[in-house]
Amino acid sequence: MRAEFAYEEAQKYLRQRNWLALVAGGLAVTTLFGVGAAANRDREVVLVPVTSERLSLSSAGPDAHYLELVTRDTALMLLNRSPQGLDYWMAEILKLADPAAHGRLKAELVKIVDEQRGSDISQAFVIRKMEVDPAALTSTVTGTLKTFVGAQVIASNDRSFRFRWSRHGLALGLVGFEQLQDQSQKD
Repeated sequence: MRAEFAYEEAQKYLRQRNWLALVAGGLAVTTLFGVGAAANRDREVVLVPVTSERLSLSSAGPDAHYLELVTRDTALMLLNRSPQGLDYWMAEILKLADPAAHGRLKAELVKIVDEQRGSDISQAFVIRKMEVDPAALTSTVTGTLKTFVGAQVIASNDRSFRFRWSRHGLALGLVGFEQLQDQSQKD
């Protein structure tokens, strides 16, 4: 009787061992597939072509450095224009627009395009100073705005422009921009 009991116990342990070996084998195969998939998975790194540093964004909002880079690129795109590239210029700025402000920004840009199309007037902006406020999502750019007719410089004035931004998740959208009055003009 003891032999039968010992045999039944041995069979029970043998079934448990075989079942655990089968589960361990399944887990090993699953682990190998997981490691293989992770090793071959495409990784994404956001590269900003004009800076050699890594940028990271968090759900807490943009930091001052990131807002400065976005403002710099937007200001240079917005304030450097010529009649030959007006359609491209407007399309690129509208890509940055906040969806809620898209219509209003497009109306402002169409006015500029209509005024400048067919003329020889171009403008170039050289940034001298920038102030950003990540909490308020605003930035101010100050510099020299040069106006050209053909190759002739007809005006060179110091100007300041304010950009207003909105945040949706990790994305910034341009809500508006305006030229600020010069302090000497206010007095």
